[in-house]
Parts: sequence; C-alpha cells; structure tokens
Amino acid sequence: MSRFDVFREAGNPMFNDNQLKLGIFGPNVNNSCAMTLAETTFKPNFETNVKIAQMMDKAGYECIVPVARWRGFGGPSNFNGECMETYTWASAIAAVTEKIYLFCTSHLPTIHPIVASKMISTIDQISKGRIGLNTVMGWFPKELEMFGGKKMQHDKGYQYATEWMEVVLKMWSQQFFDHKGEFFEIKDGWQEPKPVQSPRPVLINAGSSKPGMNFAAKYTDFHFSFLESMEQAGEWTNHIKKLAWDEYHREINTFTTSFVVCRPTEKEAWDYYNYYVREKGDDEVTDIICQLFNIDTASQSADFNKKFRDNFIAGWGGWALVGTPEQVADKLIKIAKAGVSGTLLSFVDYLVEMPYFNENVMPLLEQAGVRIPVKKEKSSKEYIFTGEMNHSAGVRDVAKEVAVSLASSK
Repeated sequence: MSRFDVFREAGNPMFNDNQLKLGIFGPNVNNSCAMTLAETTFKPNFETNVKIAQMMDKAGYECIVPVARWRGFGGPSNFNGECMETYTWASAIAAVTEKIYLFCTSHLPTIHPIVASKMISTIDQISKGRIGLNTVMGWFPKELEMFGGKKMQHDKGYQYATEWMEVVLKMWSQQFFDHKGEFFEIKDGWQEPKPVQSPRPVLINAGSSKPGMNFAAKYTDFHFSFLESMEQAGEWTNHIKKLAWDEYHREINTFTTSFVVCRPTEKEAWDYYNYYVREKGDDEVTDIICQLFNIDTASQSADFNKKFRDNFIAGWGGWALVGTPEQVADKLIKIAKAGVSGTLLSFVDYLVEMPYFNENVMPLLEQAGVRIPVKKEKSSKEYIFTGEMNHSAGVRDVAKEVAVSLASSK
C-alpha cells in the first residue's frame, strides 16, 4: 500500500476524492495576500479566524495554510506586519474545528527540529490528526536578523532543511537515536507522544529552484507553486511527479494559490478589482518586496510591468479568479483538469466574500464533478455586496453586511 493510500484510508481530507481541493492562504496576517489600502472588515485576529475556519468546515474545504511572518514589510499598510504565530495559531484553531486540515508554516532556521516535532505532535493530539507542516527557509533578511542570524546562501539553506527534516522524521518514528551532522548534534533523541496520524503529518513545500524542488520531491506530499498558464500547470505537475518517482520512488501532488473577486456581474468584479488593486494598491510596499525578490522591472515592457504588479498587489501573484460565479468556477475547473490537486484561495474580505463564494461557486464545482456535494442546511440568505464590496455602484462606505436574512415565508 502506498503512502497516499494510507493517508486516504485514514480519512485525511488532503487525500479525499475531490478532484479539486480547496483551502485558504494567510488568514493569520493583516491584508492576507492583498497589498492594498482598500477598506475591509478582515482582521487577522483569533475571533475572525475562528469564524473563517468554522465557515470552511461547514462548506467542506480541505485546508488552511497560514503565512509565517515575524514583522511587516513597511509601506502604508505595513503588509503582513500584524500576524499570529503559526504553531500556536494551529493549536487554537484545531480546538474549535472538526474537519478542516491545518498547517503550521515554519521558518526552519528559527526553531530547533526537536521543538518543532514535539509541537506538531501535540497539535496532532489536539486536532485528532489534522495538522501538517509547511517548511520554508525564509527570504526576508530583516526577519532572520531578528533571530541573530542572516539569510543562508541558497543551496546551504536546503542542506540545512534536509538535516532539519531528517531529525524531525526520526523524532516522529524512532525510539532513541543519535544524530551528528553539520548543523545538529543530538544524543538519545526521543519523543512521546508520537503523531497520531498515519503514516505521519502531511508535509508541503514551495521551493522553486532545483535544490528546492529536489527537497520537495524527496520529503513532501504536495509541492506548491504559482501558475503562469494552464499549459505550464500541466508541465510543472508532470515534472515534479516524475522527479519524485524517478529519484526517490515517491508520489507527490501539486497545489497552487489563487485570489478571488467574485460578484454577480463581471463588471462588478472587475470594478472592485480595479479599485482595490489600481486605486488603493500599496505601491510602496510592492516596490519594497520587488526589490527583496530582485525583480528588475526596469528591463521589462510597460505592459508586462502593469500586469505583473497588478497580480502581485491583488494576491501575491496568485492565479486570478475574477468574474461571475460561473466564470470563477470555470477557471477553477480548468486548474483541476490541468492536473493540479487544488488551490489555496485568498479574499480581500473573507467574512464578506467567502459566504458568497460558498453559496454560488461551490455548487457549480459540484455540478461539474470536480467536488463531491457537501450536505448543507438550506440557505435563506440573499447576498448583497455593499459599500466598497459594490464599488461599481459608486458607494465609498466600508462594507457592512454580507447577507440579509429573508423572512422564512419568502
């Protein structure tokens, strides 16, 4: 029996029968994935995260992936500056949910693998087998300098990640072991409890370089990446699957990220997109992050720069899901048909926009056969986008209500 079969038999939602799996990205940081100054009711606090997670539980989403962040990037929005740490976040959310799979996103250089393995096992007990680990090395120098270190040279960083992961896997599976490597020396390594999941917590990674993809292929269950086109999506999926099988005789799946602007009409959707991206986009923080990534926009055409920056501001460069419910559903169906296992979604205002998505896009995905219908209570809500959520109407007030309950007789 393969590792994936074991996950599936254990009832792990990341390996259920849905062809297109859905999660959300970054509800633990301010602005989530949108570099904008547009008004929003979204706050990266515990109360809001509980509402989002429980809403996802009812709608049948598979997972939540938080962003690991220790400080903001600056600019007027101080993008992602207000943030909840991901291990403690996952532990708290696990206690108030029932089905959703949760991930800890962990900067490996900031935490010892013994501490990380113990915390994951503890959360696995709390969640009854619903915790996974997203491994990242960190690329924001100011964050790592807070810990008294510097950003590692790229290839050395993945050597560190490899040894870190080997220690964690031994802690989860072995009784008493010694380890002496380049970065860690452990005598009589031991841990109880072990994770309750079989065969272990799900591992994910988004390394895009050759060492990064090799690390993902060797250790993880899902490789995350951004989409450029449906053709590229298929090529990337085939490449990482072949790499994992040929080099390590392992299975691996792919996952991507998308931002959503879904409205009753296409005009409303694009009007709001133009508002929060082009009128209210935080250009200062966008410039800061582009410099951190060494993105040279000066050598590109004006048209390329405009499209790139718009997509970056809209949702960290994720795949654009802008339009009516039918148009958004069609784009999601194409992701599934390209062979990608699923996508993490982000919204400018989760509590305002997710209910509309759940009621209007999810049924279309079920009708198309890429998701299995979830048993739901009959809805008695009519979704009305107000204020900035209905920018096409020219209203400049903050979004107030996501839904108005109709009288039961209507």
